[in-house]
Amino acid sequence: MSDDGATSAGATGDDVPAPATDPMKGFRGVQAGTLVIEAIVVALALPVVGTLGDGVTSFQGWTVMAVVAALLVLCGLLKQPWAVWTILGLHVVLLAFVVALPSIAVIGLIFLGVWLWLLWLRRDVARRMAQGTLPSQQQG
Repeated sequence: MSDDGATSAGATGDDVPAPATDPMKGFRGVQAGTLVIEAIVVALALPVVGTLGDGVTSFQGWTVMAVVAALLVLCGLLKQPWAVWTILGLHVVLLAFVVALPSIAVIGLIFLGVWLWLLWLRRDVARRMAQGTLPSQQQG
């Protein structure tokens, strides 16, 4: 008990609801984890660029390394409204490799599918938040 005579909510017997949790915070964690995994997979494709492409020090190699760096930077910027559009733009860059390095484009296509699925999930979570039907929003 504090010196000013105030009592805590538990001592008075009042049922004070727990502060609302932000489901999107946890979802941003899933998105950040997906970005890290994608950055690792794209970085592991650099030997393919070195063997099948023009080499890691070529324009292709530098572009792949820039995409990896951008994916890692975007992990910290997921709160920004433009971050998802930037991620989708990076996938367009990866898909543009279909001409020079189809293996890089396949990676981009696979992760584009993953991101489209994540965006669908995010829309569903936002809809359920608005309706108040998420488990974290239920009084228990």
